[in-house]
Amino acid sequence: MLSPSGRENPAGASASVRTRRIREFAREVLGYTEFRPGQERAMQAVVGGRDTLAVLPSGAGKTAIYQVAGQLLDGPVLVVSPLIALQRDQVERLTELEGEAGRAAQLNSSLSAADQREALAGVGDGTVRFLFLAPEQLAKPDVVDSIAAARPALFVVDEAHCVSAWGHDFRPDYLRLGGVIEQLGHPTVLALTATAAPPVRAEIVEQLRMRDAEIVVAGFDRPEIRLEVDHYADAHAKEEAVLDRVLTEIGDGRGPGIVYSATRKGTEQVAGQLADRGLRTHAYHAGLRKSEREATQRAWMEDELDVVVATTAFGMGIDKPGTRFVIHSEPADSVDSYYQEIGRAGRDGKPALAVLVYRQEDLGLRRFFAAGTPAEEELQQVAGLVAAAPAAGLEDGVDVKTLREETGRAATPLARDLNLLERVSAVVLDEDGAAHPADDAPAPGEAAAAARELAEHHEKVDQSRVEMMRGYAEITECRRRFLLGYFGEQLAEPCGNCDNCTAGTAYEPAAADADAPFPVETSVEHSEWGPGIVMRVEDDRLTVLFDEVGYKTLAVAAVVEHDLLHRRG
Repeated sequence: MLSPSGRENPAGASASVRTRRIREFAREVLGYTEFRPGQERAMQAVVGGRDTLAVLPSGAGKTAIYQVAGQLLDGPVLVVSPLIALQRDQVERLTELEGEAGRAAQLNSSLSAADQREALAGVGDGTVRFLFLAPEQLAKPDVVDSIAAARPALFVVDEAHCVSAWGHDFRPDYLRLGGVIEQLGHPTVLALTATAAPPVRAEIVEQLRMRDAEIVVAGFDRPEIRLEVDHYADAHAKEEAVLDRVLTEIGDGRGPGIVYSATRKGTEQVAGQLADRGLRTHAYHAGLRKSEREATQRAWMEDELDVVVATTAFGMGIDKPGTRFVIHSEPADSVDSYYQEIGRAGRDGKPALAVLVYRQEDLGLRRFFAAGTPAEEELQQVAGLVAAAPAAGLEDGVDVKTLREETGRAATPLARDLNLLERVSAVVLDEDGAAHPADDAPAPGEAAAAARELAEHHEKVDQSRVEMMRGYAEITECRRRFLLGYFGEQLAEPCGNCDNCTAGTAYEPAAADADAPFPVETSVEHSEWGPGIVMRVEDDRLTVLFDEVGYKTLAVAAVVEHDLLHRRG
């Protein structure tokens, strides 16, 4: 079957023809002799014209899905990617395949206006097949109009968990993508992420307005990564343990590696101490100059560093297959974040190590970060200022700078307030971040109450995630079973490659999951906490993710005796 342009339309071809073309291109251009779990199934779905959510582990070749499928579809491919550095990296990789895969280009704020126009023109005339851009670009009507005229065949959302309030790296700009997809005529949608528990998957599908979505979930298990937690009661002893652990790994030839710290000060302190001990190391955090961050990334990728000591700012797009260890000097803010961060080790499939150096008191820092619901009076003030903007002659909206002058408050909480008010349909943020009153916006008092309620909900969920991180750190059972259970995946037996398995404290379940009163992924209702979904089942406990209060671990005996849960639907 031919498309209007005269090219064979793979969506109209038989499954066998699609399979043959996918395998030929993957072999001849990408050098694939075999696919990783989930890759080919996702490619088949996308080339067949079906919206697809692919949840594949870090390092499992998610980008190959759109590289292959995009070449076989008739029309340009848009790839929404959250970081300019990540966009640049993907463009460079595709440029190496130019002539076979088609030209790739970026569209972002680092480019001149002329270069941005050239990129959009290339999409329009067919000389650009892959266009990489941040979600902020799609807030610009002229950009959307230009892309719509080119009739894109595929709309890719990388790091798709960012669309979900349940995701570990929520970005409000991703919320607009569902509407943009419809403006573009709903091309085939491919959403990609490395870590998405069932509620996150559901919200991704909903927010992106995916139709009859194919959900492809490859195993979350990364058996090559050994999981360990080192416990310390004393702060100084814990700090020394982080240094000793790094020195041991490097000294034994098991490097390079990453050390994650919760604070900027912590990254600089640990990096300095490691440098004093003779290691090649840099600190990395968002407070450094862009040139310093880029220099560290370059040195890391070119094997000029033994260790990078970083906050989570050193994250997406940092793909170094030979990373041998990831050490956390404090707990991550959630199991979601932790699993993605340790997934940067061992991407070459060789043995790697993930260590959490844990002191229970450090959870207090994470609880502090998870707290901070704004006062309703502050939200009402912001909502009122935005609502009054048109009458005050502020046709360009109200930006954070103006709000700072009017309220005397700092930029970060004001930006948070605007995002909350946008989510309750009180304001609309334009591509420059300025706020305008939404159509049919509620009164400022009503908007403030709704935004406050939403913030309280998020705080409860975030606090519950911290508690799940505590559960991982303090569990005496198989750590891998705990991690996989968090994402709704059951491991039949202890992994044999975590410290608890080595110590012999891990155990076999007393009853099979199928015999549990509430198996994994059962929708349930609690009399106090409302609806939820069962995420993890043990012989005497189950973990439920409730819509309103987040994660709760319940004793099975108490649930049964007091009839605490009921199945829904």
